[in-house]
Amino acid sequence: MLLSFRDTVMAKSILQPLTNLAISAFTFILCFFLGSLVDVETIMDGDLSLIMTVLFISFGIHWVLFIPSYVFQTEKFYDLTGSLTYITVTIYVLYQLVQLNSPIDFRSAIIAACILIWTIRLGSFLFWRVLKDGEDKRFRSILPSFTQLFMTWSLSAAWVFIQLLSALVAITAISKVPFGILGSVGLAVWIFGFIFEVVADQQKTKFKSDANNEGKFITEGLWSKSRHPNYFGEVVLWAGVSLMALPVMSGMQYFALISPIFTFLLIYYVSGVRMLEARSNKKWGKDPEYQEYLRKTPIFLPKL
Repeated sequence: MLLSFRDTVMAKSILQPLTNLAISAFTFILCFFLGSLVDVETIMDGDLSLIMTVLFISFGIHWVLFIPSYVFQTEKFYDLTGSLTYITVTIYVLYQLVQLNSPIDFRSAIIAACILIWTIRLGSFLFWRVLKDGEDKRFRSILPSFTQLFMTWSLSAAWVFIQLLSALVAITAISKVPFGILGSVGLAVWIFGFIFEVVADQQKTKFKSDANNEGKFITEGLWSKSRHPNYFGEVVLWAGVSLMALPVMSGMQYFALISPIFTFLLIYYVSGVRMLEARSNKKWGKDPEYQEYLRKTPIFLPKL
Protein backbone atom coordinates (compact mmCIF):
# COMPACT_ATOMS: atom_id res chain seq x y z
CA MET A 1 0.00 0.00 0.00
CA LEU A 2 2.86 2.36 0.85
CA LEU A 3 4.59 1.55 -2.44
CA SER A 4 1.40 2.21 -4.36
CA PHE A 5 0.98 5.59 -2.67
CA ARG A 6 4.62 6.48 -3.36
CA ASP A 7 4.24 5.49 -7.01
CA THR A 8 1.14 7.65 -7.26
CA VAL A 9 2.95 10.66 -5.83
CA MET A 10 5.90 10.15 -8.17
CA ALA A 11 3.64 9.78 -11.19
CA LYS A 12 1.81 12.96 -10.27
CA SER A 13 5.09 14.85 -9.77
CA ILE A 14 6.15 13.83 -13.28
CA LEU A 15 2.84 14.17 -15.08
CA GLN A 16 1.89 17.60 -13.74
CA PRO A 17 4.92 19.46 -15.18
CA LEU A 18 4.46 17.64 -18.49
CA THR A 19 0.80 18.64 -18.51
CA ASN A 20 1.71 22.27 -17.85
CA LEU A 21 4.22 22.27 -20.71
CA ALA A 22 1.70 20.55 -23.00
CA ILE A 23 -0.89 23.24 -22.23
CA SER A 24 1.72 25.95 -22.92
CA ALA A 25 2.56 24.39 -26.29
CA PHE A 26 -1.13 23.94 -27.11
CA THR A 27 -1.91 27.60 -26.42
CA PHE A 28 0.80 28.73 -28.83
CA ILE A 29 -0.28 26.24 -31.51
CA LEU A 30 -3.92 27.29 -31.09
CA CYS A 31 -3.01 30.96 -31.48
CA PHE A 32 -0.84 30.17 -34.51
CA PHE A 33 -3.71 28.24 -36.07
CA LEU A 34 -6.25 30.99 -35.41
CA GLY A 35 -3.88 33.67 -36.70
CA SER A 36 -3.28 31.68 -39.87
CA LEU A 37 -7.03 31.29 -40.39
CA VAL A 38 -7.96 34.95 -40.11
CA ASP A 39 -5.01 36.75 -41.69
CA VAL A 40 -6.35 36.33 -45.24
CA GLU A 41 -6.91 39.64 -47.04
CA THR A 42 -4.96 41.53 -44.38
CA ILE A 43 -1.87 43.74 -44.60
CA MET A 44 1.44 41.93 -44.99
CA ASP A 45 4.85 43.08 -43.78
CA GLY A 46 7.28 41.07 -45.85
CA ASP A 47 6.57 37.35 -45.58
CA LEU A 48 4.43 37.70 -42.46
CA SER A 49 1.04 39.27 -41.96
CA LEU A 50 0.85 41.93 -39.26
CA ILE A 51 -1.49 39.61 -37.36
CA MET A 52 1.10 36.81 -37.21
CA THR A 53 3.81 39.30 -36.24
CA VAL A 54 1.62 40.35 -33.30
CA LEU A 55 1.41 36.68 -32.27
CA PHE A 56 5.21 36.38 -32.05
CA ILE A 57 5.57 39.73 -30.27
CA SER A 58 2.96 38.79 -27.66
CA PHE A 59 4.47 35.42 -26.81
CA GLY A 60 8.01 36.80 -27.06
CA ILE A 61 7.36 39.53 -24.50
CA HIS A 62 5.67 37.14 -22.08
CA TRP A 63 8.25 34.38 -22.37
CA VAL A 64 11.13 36.79 -21.83
CA LEU A 65 9.55 38.35 -18.75
CA PHE A 66 8.60 34.94 -17.36
CA ILE A 67 12.33 34.47 -16.62
CA PRO A 68 12.72 37.27 -14.01
CA SER A 69 9.28 36.40 -12.65
CA TYR A 70 10.48 32.89 -11.82
CA VAL A 71 14.02 33.84 -10.79
CA PHE A 72 12.85 36.53 -8.37
CA GLN A 73 9.60 34.73 -7.46
CA THR A 74 7.41 37.74 -8.15
CA GLU A 75 4.12 38.31 -9.93
CA LYS A 76 4.03 42.07 -9.44
CA PHE A 77 4.58 42.88 -13.12
CA TYR A 78 2.41 40.06 -14.51
CA ASP A 79 -0.71 42.13 -15.19
CA LEU A 80 1.44 45.12 -16.17
CA THR A 81 3.16 42.96 -18.80
CA GLY A 82 -0.18 42.07 -20.35
CA SER A 83 -1.14 45.72 -20.49
CA LEU A 84 2.18 46.79 -22.00
CA THR A 85 1.80 44.04 -24.61
CA TYR A 86 -1.62 45.36 -25.65
CA ILE A 87 -0.15 48.85 -25.99
CA THR A 88 2.99 47.65 -27.78
CA VAL A 89 1.24 45.57 -30.44
CA THR A 90 -1.52 48.13 -31.04
CA ILE A 91 0.96 50.95 -31.58
CA TYR A 92 3.18 48.62 -33.62
CA VAL A 93 0.35 47.75 -36.02
CA LEU A 94 -0.65 51.41 -36.46
CA TYR A 95 2.99 52.38 -37.04
CA GLN A 96 3.43 49.64 -39.63
CA LEU A 97 0.30 50.75 -41.46
CA VAL A 98 1.76 54.25 -41.73
CA GLN A 99 5.12 52.86 -42.88
CA LEU A 100 3.39 50.74 -45.53
CA ASN A 101 1.31 53.69 -46.71
CA SER A 102 -1.89 51.89 -45.77
CA PRO A 103 -4.73 54.19 -44.68
CA ILE A 104 -5.90 54.14 -41.06
CA ASP A 105 -9.66 54.51 -41.45
CA PHE A 106 -12.15 55.73 -38.84
CA ARG A 107 -13.00 52.17 -37.71
CA SER A 108 -9.34 51.30 -37.15
CA ALA A 109 -8.70 54.52 -35.24
CA ILE A 110 -11.74 54.06 -33.00
CA ILE A 111 -10.97 50.41 -32.24
CA ALA A 112 -7.32 51.20 -31.50
CA ALA A 113 -8.36 54.10 -29.23
CA CYS A 114 -10.80 51.84 -27.34
CA ILE A 115 -8.09 49.23 -26.79
CA LEU A 116 -5.53 51.77 -25.57
CA ILE A 117 -8.01 53.51 -23.24
CA TRP A 118 -9.13 50.21 -21.71
CA THR A 119 -5.56 48.92 -21.41
CA ILE A 120 -4.11 52.02 -19.75
CA ARG A 121 -7.01 52.25 -17.30
CA LEU A 122 -7.13 48.58 -16.29
CA GLY A 123 -3.36 48.02 -16.40
CA SER A 124 -2.61 50.93 -14.08
CA PHE A 125 -5.47 49.92 -11.77
CA LEU A 126 -4.25 46.30 -11.45
CA PHE A 127 -0.60 47.30 -11.07
CA TRP A 128 -1.26 49.74 -8.25
CA ARG A 129 -3.61 47.26 -6.59
CA VAL A 130 -0.88 44.61 -6.50
CA LEU A 131 1.62 47.13 -5.13
CA LYS A 132 -0.86 48.19 -2.46
CA ASP A 133 -1.88 44.64 -1.48
CA GLY A 134 1.72 43.41 -1.62
CA GLU A 135 0.88 40.34 -3.71
CA ASP A 136 -1.55 38.72 -6.10
CA LYS A 137 -2.92 35.86 -4.02
CA ARG A 138 -3.65 33.79 -7.14
CA PHE A 139 0.11 33.21 -7.52
CA ARG A 140 0.87 31.78 -4.07
CA SER A 141 0.82 28.20 -5.32
CA ILE A 142 1.96 29.03 -8.87
CA LEU A 143 5.26 30.86 -8.35
CA PRO A 144 7.31 27.91 -6.96
CA SER A 145 6.53 25.74 -10.00
CA PHE A 146 8.60 26.49 -13.11
CA THR A 147 6.19 24.77 -15.51
CA GLN A 148 2.99 26.08 -13.93
CA LEU A 149 4.31 29.63 -13.93
CA PHE A 150 5.45 29.25 -17.55
CA MET A 151 1.98 27.97 -18.43
CA THR A 152 0.43 30.99 -16.70
CA TRP A 153 2.60 33.43 -18.66
CA SER A 154 1.82 31.54 -21.88
CA LEU A 155 -1.91 31.77 -21.18
CA SER A 156 -1.52 35.52 -20.68
CA ALA A 157 0.18 35.84 -24.08
CA ALA A 158 -2.62 33.80 -25.65
CA TRP A 159 -5.20 35.96 -23.86
CA VAL A 160 -3.72 39.11 -25.38
CA PHE A 161 -3.56 37.69 -28.89
CA ILE A 162 -6.97 36.02 -29.02
CA GLN A 163 -8.67 38.93 -27.29
CA LEU A 164 -7.22 41.26 -29.93
CA LEU A 165 -8.05 39.01 -32.88
CA SER A 166 -11.25 40.78 -34.00
CA ALA A 167 -9.58 44.15 -33.62
CA LEU A 168 -6.50 43.03 -35.55
CA VAL A 169 -8.61 41.78 -38.46
CA ALA A 170 -10.46 45.10 -38.65
CA ILE A 171 -7.37 47.28 -38.37
CA THR A 172 -5.25 45.30 -40.84
CA ALA A 173 -7.99 44.43 -43.35
CA ILE A 174 -7.16 45.39 -46.93
CA SER A 175 -10.79 46.21 -47.72
CA LYS A 176 -12.33 49.07 -45.79
CA VAL A 177 -16.03 49.82 -45.36
CA PRO A 178 -17.90 52.74 -43.71
CA PHE A 179 -18.29 52.58 -39.91
CA GLY A 180 -22.05 52.36 -40.29
CA ILE A 181 -24.84 51.44 -37.88
CA LEU A 182 -23.25 48.20 -36.65
CA GLY A 183 -20.01 50.04 -35.91
CA SER A 184 -21.95 52.62 -33.91
CA VAL A 185 -23.81 49.92 -32.00
CA GLY A 186 -20.52 48.21 -31.24
CA LEU A 187 -19.02 51.47 -29.95
CA ALA A 188 -22.07 52.01 -27.72
CA VAL A 189 -21.72 48.47 -26.35
CA TRP A 190 -18.01 49.09 -25.69
CA ILE A 191 -18.77 52.35 -23.84
CA PHE A 192 -21.41 50.61 -21.71
CA GLY A 193 -19.08 47.72 -20.83
CA PHE A 194 -16.16 50.05 -20.11
CA ILE A 195 -18.20 52.27 -17.78
CA PHE A 196 -19.65 49.19 -16.07
CA GLU A 197 -16.19 47.78 -15.39
CA VAL A 198 -14.73 51.11 -14.21
CA VAL A 199 -17.64 51.82 -11.84
CA ALA A 200 -17.49 48.28 -10.41
CA ASP A 201 -13.74 48.56 -9.78
CA GLN A 202 -14.10 51.99 -8.16
CA GLN A 203 -16.94 50.82 -5.92
CA LYS A 204 -14.96 47.85 -4.65
CA THR A 205 -11.81 49.95 -4.16
CA LYS A 206 -13.77 52.49 -2.12
CA PHE A 207 -15.39 49.70 -0.09
CA LYS A 208 -12.06 48.04 0.73
CA SER A 209 -10.42 51.35 1.64
CA ASP A 210 -12.91 51.83 4.50
CA ALA A 211 -11.41 50.34 7.67
CA ASN A 212 -14.92 49.52 8.90
CA ASN A 213 -15.27 47.02 6.07
CA GLU A 214 -12.19 44.99 7.02
CA GLY A 215 -12.96 41.31 6.49
CA LYS A 216 -16.36 42.01 4.93
CA PHE A 217 -17.67 41.31 1.42
CA ILE A 218 -19.18 43.99 -0.78
CA THR A 219 -22.92 43.90 -1.48
CA GLU A 220 -23.56 47.47 -2.61
CA GLY A 221 -23.74 49.31 -5.92
CA LEU A 222 -23.23 47.13 -8.98
CA TRP A 223 -22.07 44.36 -6.64
CA SER A 224 -25.70 44.03 -5.51
CA LYS A 225 -26.65 43.25 -9.12
CA SER A 226 -23.87 40.77 -9.89
CA ARG A 227 -21.17 39.05 -7.83
CA HIS A 228 -18.63 39.88 -10.56
CA PRO A 229 -19.81 43.07 -12.32
CA ASN A 230 -16.27 44.08 -13.32
CA TYR A 231 -15.81 40.87 -15.29
CA PHE A 232 -19.23 41.26 -16.87
CA GLY A 233 -18.23 44.73 -18.04
CA GLU A 234 -15.00 43.41 -19.56
CA VAL A 235 -16.76 40.70 -21.57
CA VAL A 236 -19.30 43.25 -22.82
CA LEU A 237 -16.69 45.77 -23.96
CA TRP A 238 -14.81 43.13 -25.94
CA ALA A 239 -18.09 42.07 -27.52
CA GLY A 240 -18.41 45.73 -28.54
CA VAL A 241 -14.98 45.61 -30.21
CA SER A 242 -16.03 42.52 -32.18
CA LEU A 243 -19.24 44.23 -33.29
CA MET A 244 -17.23 47.20 -34.55
CA ALA A 245 -14.92 44.81 -36.42
CA LEU A 246 -17.67 42.60 -37.87
CA PRO A 247 -18.55 44.61 -41.03
CA VAL A 248 -15.06 44.20 -42.55
CA MET A 249 -14.91 40.44 -41.98
CA SER A 250 -15.46 37.79 -44.60
CA GLY A 251 -14.84 34.07 -45.00
CA MET A 252 -12.40 32.60 -42.51
CA GLN A 253 -12.04 35.97 -40.77
CA TYR A 254 -15.29 35.27 -38.92
CA PHE A 255 -13.27 32.90 -36.73
CA ALA A 256 -11.89 36.08 -35.12
CA LEU A 257 -15.27 36.44 -33.41
CA ILE A 258 -13.93 33.91 -30.92
CA SER A 259 -12.42 36.92 -29.12
CA PRO A 260 -15.32 37.76 -26.74
CA ILE A 261 -16.20 34.05 -26.36
CA PHE A 262 -12.62 33.28 -25.33
CA THR A 263 -12.66 36.25 -22.95
CA PHE A 264 -15.81 34.95 -21.26
CA LEU A 265 -14.56 31.36 -21.00
CA LEU A 266 -11.19 32.38 -19.56
CA ILE A 267 -12.65 34.90 -17.11
CA TYR A 268 -15.51 32.66 -16.00
CA TYR A 269 -13.85 29.26 -15.83
CA VAL A 270 -10.11 29.88 -15.41
CA SER A 271 -8.63 33.11 -14.08
CA GLY A 272 -11.42 35.14 -12.53
CA VAL A 273 -14.87 34.04 -11.43
CA ARG A 274 -14.13 30.42 -10.51
CA MET A 275 -11.05 31.27 -8.46
CA LEU A 276 -12.69 34.18 -6.63
CA GLU A 277 -15.84 32.18 -5.90
CA ALA A 278 -13.75 29.40 -4.35
CA ARG A 279 -11.78 31.90 -2.27
CA SER A 280 -14.94 33.69 -1.10
CA ASN A 281 -16.66 30.42 -0.18
CA LYS A 282 -13.63 29.40 1.84
CA LYS A 283 -13.64 32.73 3.69
CA TRP A 284 -17.36 33.42 4.17
CA GLY A 285 -19.03 30.13 3.24
CA LYS A 286 -20.45 29.61 6.73
CA ASP A 287 -21.66 33.20 7.08
CA PRO A 288 -25.51 33.30 6.82
CA GLU A 289 -25.35 36.80 5.33
CA TYR A 290 -23.00 35.59 2.61
CA GLN A 291 -25.27 32.65 1.87
CA GLU A 292 -28.15 35.10 1.50
CA TYR A 293 -26.02 37.23 -0.83
CA LEU A 294 -25.30 34.14 -2.95
CA ARG A 295 -28.99 33.32 -3.09
CA LYS A 296 -30.09 36.81 -4.12
CA THR A 297 -27.26 37.90 -6.40
CA PRO A 298 -26.46 36.33 -9.81
CA ILE A 299 -22.89 35.15 -10.25
CA PHE A 300 -22.31 36.99 -13.55
CA LEU A 301 -25.21 38.42 -15.54
CA PRO A 302 -26.57 41.40 -13.54
CA LYS A 303 -30.15 41.28 -12.38
CA LEU A 304 -32.44 44.13 -13.33
